[in-house]
Amino acid sequence: MDQKEIWTSPLHMHSKDAKWWIGFGALAATLIATDRYTSNIFENSPSQIAWGKHLSQLAASYTLVPVVAGFYGYGVLRDDSKAREVGVLGAEALLDSLIVMQILKPIGGRIRPDSRGEKSQFFDGGDSFPSGHAIASWSLASVIAHEYGHGHGKLVPLLAYALASAASTARFAAQRHDASDIVARGAMGWFVGRYVYQTHMDHALHRHAWLQPRIAPHFQPA
Repeated sequence: MDQKEIWTSPLHMHSKDAKWWIGFGALAATLIATDRYTSNIFENSPSQIAWGKHLSQLAASYTLVPVVAGFYGYGVLRDDSKAREVGVLGAEALLDSLIVMQILKPIGGRIRPDSRGEKSQFFDGGDSFPSGHAIASWSLASVIAHEYGHGHGKLVPLLAYALASAASTARFAAQRHDASDIVARGAMGWFVGRYVYQTHMDHALHRHAWLQPRIAPHFQPA
């Protein structure tokens, strides 16, 4: 059901969301048109590329999955409902973003900036568009920010978005993605995280609810 709603979301968006879709779409289109020029904004030295690759590991799956597991484990041990919910919804958002990414990458077929061939070309057998690190990190950051953005101040959301931004930008510095790859997927990741939170929040708030049997009366007039 998540995938159905995510893929059809442009068809039934709310008017308040239309400006964001249009704005990010226009920004992504502008960046796609200028990627060949912006890819040289840095000096692209070996040290810069190495630094970018190391920092971008913040958004790798082997980093994000333990973070999600850590939230859930902490929530269970400390009976913290919000941390448990971040663990459950964060895992769901990561899985949703992974599916979307795996479908779009072969469709886009974009060549990576560090390729020896012609750069930034679509439909050429590449796997640059969209950025998997960006969509994964922003989907989890969105869940965390929405979960802790009510009654907990702005520190947690700002920290989550700052780390997602740093990891995404590092992929650009590492010459693994163009700017448009990162912006487009960062925006989609944020929408995926928000969708998962708004649709499924509170289902993990009860302590160990998934381990407890439930008795529910069922009435059939027939």
